[in-house]
Amino acid sequence: MARGRLLALGALGAGLIAAPVVFQMFSRAPKGADMIVEFGPYMTDEVITRFVSDLELIDAALDEYRADVAPRLDPSVRTTYVGRFDQEWPVIHDDMGGMLTTMGEDVPRFEGVEALPSFELFPWFFVLPGALLLFAAIAGLRSPRGRWPLGVAVVIGVGLVAAPVVFQMFSRAPEGARMIDDFRPFMTVEKVQSIQGYFLVIGAGEGNVRNDVLPAVGDDVEAPLLRQFSEQWPRISNDMAPMIGAMSDNIDNYEAVDALPSFALFPWFFVAPGVLAAALGIMELRRRGLGIGDSTNELEISTQT
Repeated sequence: MARGRLLALGALGAGLIAAPVVFQMFSRAPKGADMIVEFGPYMTDEVITRFVSDLELIDAALDEYRADVAPRLDPSVRTTYVGRFDQEWPVIHDDMGGMLTTMGEDVPRFEGVEALPSFELFPWFFVLPGALLLFAAIAGLRSPRGRWPLGVAVVIGVGLVAAPVVFQMFSRAPEGARMIDDFRPFMTVEKVQSIQGYFLVIGAGEGNVRNDVLPAVGDDVEAPLLRQFSEQWPRISNDMAPMIGAMSDNIDNYEAVDALPSFALFPWFFVAPGVLAAALGIMELRRRGLGIGDSTNELEISTQT
């Protein structure tokens, strides 16, 4: 019975050591850490709100173009690119607006994940306790009366149970899982290429507005929103381009994180082994503390005598 508990403790330690290898955490977790760092500058309420405001400016400028500017243009004025921009804008607006809305909703979730220990450390949160439990099990088997290996097992078990509470993983991890799910539709090569194509369409349309449309109407049409869009486009493009670049650069990193077990399960990956380790350690510690081993030896000596 006692040997079985110690063997179970050793198997638990070995399982914790093996888990990061099985789930490829040593290669995937650092990629997750890189993704969190690179997305950090853009996953804020301030930045997302500014990007949404920029989209609304473009939307209002095109409304103004259709209502007040296009009807007054001479047919000879070149409007090829602004026409294409106007035609494709509803899809662009819905796509990018939906993405930014999702990102905005995920800002608190991102901040929760960002507040967790670095992803690079996650494999070691399994390996180190696992190694200590395996060591305690071996020491317990080699020292039938020793109590300190069992004390180590209990402490490690309690630590495993406490870790998710200390790092607020029961609230942060499920929210992180939701964020990973939310990112899935736009963290693909195809989606990023589509968004990059949108910038080409908008940029060409703005150039057409600046070089052809606005000079053609001159001061006859105020078009304040269209003029504001044209003036602001370099700034808007320069602000958004790095975010799209970060998305493109982190597709592999995202896929690595997405291939890990769901974040929602991570607290239980600590709690379940922790409870089992503490229980096994306490049971064996109580057995040894009650002197069962000593009584058995004394009985053997008396029999021999």
